Amino acid sequence: MSKSILRINEDIHRELSALLRDIKDPRIKQGMISITAVDVTSDLGQAKVYLSVYGMQNQTELQKGLKSASGHLRYELGRALSLRHTPELKFILDESLERGAAINTILSGLDISHDEEASGEL
Repeated sequence: MSKSILRINEDIHRELSALLRDIKDPRIKQGMISITAVDVTSDLGQAKVYLSVYGMQNQTELQKGLKSASGHLRYELGRALSLRHTPELKFILDESLERGAAINTILSGLDISHDEEASGEL
């Protein structure tokens, strides 16, 4: 991946993070949204925006809200970044943080004494 595409990924990540905070749509404001990654195609035609949402109540409504806001977000990105061609935004839910938290909860709930770990017995 070229340095310019990496820079554009970072710029879009930074700007979208700020723009998403200002969206008033209640379908989007249902939890804490974090952008985990942005992946722009080499022709700048599309940008996959990976989101992690903590406290999401309704995934379908969130996706509808993001789709509805994507035109406005794209317009604002174009203004902020002065790109010749602003990529179409495709939002993808990244559930890896939630899966990691669930696994951590399961592991912390296991009853393993430290003596058994040290001797290699389970």
